[in-house]
Amino acid sequence: MTQNPWTRQQQPEPGPAPGPAQAANLSPRGPSAPQHGVPAPAEDQRLPKFAIPAADTLWWVGAHGGAGESTMAQLLPGTRAANHRWPIPPPPVPTPVILVARTNGSGLRAAQRAATEWASGVVQGVAVLGLVLIADASGRLPRVLDDFADIVGGGVPRVWELPWIEEWRRGEAPTPENTPDEVFEVLESIYALRASNPADYPAPY
Repeated sequence: MTQNPWTRQQQPEPGPAPGPAQAANLSPRGPSAPQHGVPAPAEDQRLPKFAIPAADTLWWVGAHGGAGESTMAQLLPGTRAANHRWPIPPPPVPTPVILVARTNGSGLRAAQRAATEWASGVVQGVAVLGLVLIADASGRLPRVLDDFADIVGGGVPRVWELPWIEEWRRGEAPTPENTPDEVFEVLESIYALRASNPADYPAPY
């Protein structure tokens, strides 16, 4: 994976070693592998799949149209958008993926279906590292959606949240200049996670 230019611009000089808070961002808070007894969604509720030659990069899997997977691929060079599909490599090494969804009701329901599909074990060949939730509007998330997001996030190893960014809504390409600090922190956490030993993630084969 290529060097993270966002980290390089954010931290031009070497900083201190990662502290406990940064290390905690890499530790799973939810299940890190499929679980016995989780029923799979109906066939027509599952994401499609496509074959990739090898598990050689991180893929963003949008749980629905307009989730923001292409934006995430722009933000972190060397990663790829899966176009709302599961990227399936040949065995035995699974490919790391991060689910992406908006924080509106339909987006959260789509993320829940995708997380359930993975947790049921019917998706062979992916290691879900977590879920990125991208704000669908400015301001605070309504309580009912905030509570639902907590429920959805409990089904994946980690959850990262990105704020509403008006410049991106207007069609401006993401740049360090129009990107808030919260996004830098998410990117650095994900980059560090991917740069750690990916072979440690359980293969569902």
